Amino acid sequence: MEMADENRKVAFICSKGNLDMAYPALVMGWAALGNGIDVTIFFTFWGLDMINKDRVDHLEIPPISNASMKMNMMGVPGYIGIPQIAGVIPGMTAFATTLMNSKMKKLGVPTVREYLQMLVDAGAKMYACKMSVDMFGLTKDDFVDGVLDIVTAGDFMDMTEGAQIIFI
Repeated sequence: MEMADENRKVAFICSKGNLDMAYPALVMGWAALGNGIDVTIFFTFWGLDMINKDRVDHLEIPPISNASMKMNMMGVPGYIGIPQIAGVIPGMTAFATTLMNSKMKKLGVPTVREYLQMLVDAGAKMYACKMSVDMFGLTKDDFVDGVLDIVTAGDFMDMTEGAQIIFI
């Protein structure tokens, strides 16, 4: 396979702050870095929770409106969906979050905070969305180490020219 002359670039836009939506960009970003691909990550709207010092260790996975969650996650055989009504039961979000974190830990998957640090250490560039930061009353001090700056969507587009952009 012939390699392109230019460095390959990928940019992820993280717009969700749920635990299950945090991992795709982190895993794919890590894989990209391992393949020598430049990685830029832009956190916007609820995705800011992934880099917010106060939220990063408390991301949750709500079972309500998550039709992909199956009972086999809880050890029930088959691919039976969790009844949506179960999502309104107090404690279900905490239960599902604890269960997912436990399964991830058993598999040796880094936490979101650990993944972010790994990505930064390996050269990924991370930015927060200015509009979302302003809307939520945040500052750069609210973010984990490694967030380079707060930028506009236009700045992000300029910085990622020629990159493959993946919206999550």
